[in-house]
Amino acid sequence: MAKKHWMKEAFAGSHGQFKAKAKAAGKSTAEFAKEKEHAPGRLGKQARLAEVGMKASRGDRWYGK
Repeated sequence: MAKKHWMKEAFAGSHGQFKAKAKAAGKSTAEFAKEKEHAPGRLGKQARLAEVGMKASRGDRWYGK
């Protein structure tokens, strides 16, 4: 069974690192995440997690939308 609070644990170690990367690139977090969602390694993982987090904060029931 999946963990109940997986998102809380997933975002616990980020401390705004992805947002800082987006700001350094001169883009919004959403723009930067969309651009880097297929990037390999840690940057790609951060981008995909950022997109899931933004969808969840909007209240999308299914994160795959």
